[in-house]
Amino acid sequence: MFMPETGKIIRSTQAQPAKVLLVDDEPLNIDLLEQELSAQDLEILAASNGREALDLVASSPPDMIFLDLMMPVMDGFGVLAALQENEAWREIPVVIVSASNDLENMVRGIEMGATDFLPKPFEPAVLQARLNAGLEKKRLRDLQQRYLQSLERELDIGREIQMGFLPTDIPQPEGWQIFAHFQAAREVAGDFYDVFEIGSGKVGLLLGDVTDKGVGSAMYMALYRTILRSSMLSDTFSEDLNAEDCATPEICLLQAVRLANRYIYRFHESPMLATLFFAVLNTHTGDLCYINAGHDPPYVMRAGEILTLIKRTGPIVGAIENAEYKVETLQLDPGDLLVMYSDGIPDAQNGAGERFSNRRFQDLLQGSSTTPAGTFSEILSALEEHTAGGDQFDDVTLLLVHRE
Repeated sequence: MFMPETGKIIRSTQAQPAKVLLVDDEPLNIDLLEQELSAQDLEILAASNGREALDLVASSPPDMIFLDLMMPVMDGFGVLAALQENEAWREIPVVIVSASNDLENMVRGIEMGATDFLPKPFEPAVLQARLNAGLEKKRLRDLQQRYLQSLERELDIGREIQMGFLPTDIPQPEGWQIFAHFQAAREVAGDFYDVFEIGSGKVGLLLGDVTDKGVGSAMYMALYRTILRSSMLSDTFSEDLNAEDCATPEICLLQAVRLANRYIYRFHESPMLATLFFAVLNTHTGDLCYINAGHDPPYVMRAGEILTLIKRTGPIVGAIENAEYKVETLQLDPGDLLVMYSDGIPDAQNGAGERFSNRRFQDLLQGSSTTPAGTFSEILSALEEHTAGGDQFDDVTLLLVHRE
């Protein structure tokens, strides 16, 4: 039987039946509902006011609630408000049990989150219909939540795998400083970067951005990064040059980009293209050979001023089978700073939809600290301040190389 003083469970059937909470300050109403539900495979909880009901929800969340509105201590509206404020309780189906002529309160209750109503005096067939509809909604919601949780777990795994493609330790050659920052806009990203040693005195510098976002971009990010890095470090570079022909970093660089471009174009019907800046730095001389394949132009800073913008030397990768890419070279002198970045920096938006912009980025670079570490920190701080209150629009990658 129901014991309103304690709000205790008054009926329990098998191990894991559906759990239904009855909330009413009239024991007779509870008894009537309980009798009509007694033939069902249910675990029935009961409470005589809203406070008892919320205590039961907290200790033993039900699958469904039949809720009276007019009660002492806390009425049904207070219960509905509390349920909506708690993310874990928000999706519990609530059926208002109220007099059939109390339309105003029923409408208010539904506006506050109730899913249906049961007029008093209730018909057993209507009660059964409300019960079936509520439990089915809860079952489908639980299935959806389990599915979403499995997707989140898969995305977590994908993020872990993707992070494994990014360098965990950035090489710091003698006389040089290299700083890197990566922040995905979603669980997985299309941006990628790499810093790796190529023999003695040479370092590969790679920053790329796959078109679009999400899982597809992340898969292509891994593909691009693998092809480019392995090409630079393997003995075979493409179908039209032998291993002995790859005698210089310039040739190796050109062959790596050509190979990635041809592979993506030939073997993928709907490829995701990528912009990239790929360079080889001679840490002894400061010589930098590079290809800019459709990427936002990196900056070379000298004495706090922008010395040059590294313009594009070829098209976006994967779009044209026999695209022409040109290797260019430049010299990084002592004190120079090379700034590589993805478009997630100038395109970053604040809550009002205003872009960070290339102009602001350039002004920030030219007015930044005299130390590369300070410049790196000031860029990230300014970006964080700008985007406060807004959603991250795109992946953000920043790579700074400083010759001491």
